Amino acid sequence: MTVHTSWRRRAALSTVALACCASALAGLPAGASAAPSPTGSSAKSAAAATFTDDFNGAAGSAVDGGKWQIETGDNVNNHERQYYTSGNNNAALDGQGNLVITARKENPGNYQCWYGKCEYTSARLNTSGKFTQTYGHVEARMKVPKGQGMWPAFWMLGADIGSVGWPQSGEIDVMENVGFEPGTVHGTLHGPGYSGSGGIGAGYTLPGGEAFADKFHTFAVDWSPNKVTWSVDGNVYQTRTPADLGGKQWVFDKPFFLILNLAVGGYWPGDPDGSTSFPQQLVVDYVHVTTND
Repeated sequence: MTVHTSWRRRAALSTVALACCASALAGLPAGASAAPSPTGSSAKSAAAATFTDDFNGAAGSAVDGGKWQIETGDNVNNHERQYYTSGNNNAALDGQGNLVITARKENPGNYQCWYGKCEYTSARLNTSGKFTQTYGHVEARMKVPKGQGMWPAFWMLGADIGSVGWPQSGEIDVMENVGFEPGTVHGTLHGPGYSGSGGIGAGYTLPGGEAFADKFHTFAVDWSPNKVTWSVDGNVYQTRTPADLGGKQWVFDKPFFLILNLAVGGYWPGDPDGSTSFPQQLVVDYVHVTTND
């Protein structure tokens, strides 16, 4: 397994500075360690639903403010290029049961970024202060964008980040994709002593040269005491326990909140180039969280 070092996003969550990094470990050949794992609420009949958003609503509507808050601003620490906007400017329902997070090459608000006038807009949502959970099955069905510089992610942060900081808070990356790897997604743990390029994780690669942007896929983690397991479309591709940390502290035994975002550029994906078309979209069919069955 070849290791690719990388960096993750760092951004502000309201008044809390979030420093978030991820290492990208090489993708496993599809099915290399795959085993069937049930996905979807119906497959977990013994579990109780704790968070459900199927993104039903009129086209153009903003997300449910009772479930999500929308972050705004740029992200200097990862050298991302986008400005995250508020409201439904870059995150809106499509009227067909999906949330669409759109990255555009534009700057209608004359937004200023770390590098000067911002070149792109996008959106980032989280459930901090609205929903947290310790352990369970966390799942999203999504279709990712494509193109150099695109960086969609579905991930979680420890709810105590405001008091202990990152990476002591812990971070569970359910799914990340970078545009130069259209057929691979990554799942990673970050914590004290294993953050940034030292995160603990692996990748999953589709067979036959398929790209994740071609259709919807289901990304999930099953999280229980001392264990996190990742799957794509029900295929388990890695499990991590405290034994993987080489004696470092396991910090995944407390409440975490959810995050969805589409970044543009940054240390890991690199910036968009002449081959990248805009707008690009992360289309989210649903986000479901249940207790363990």
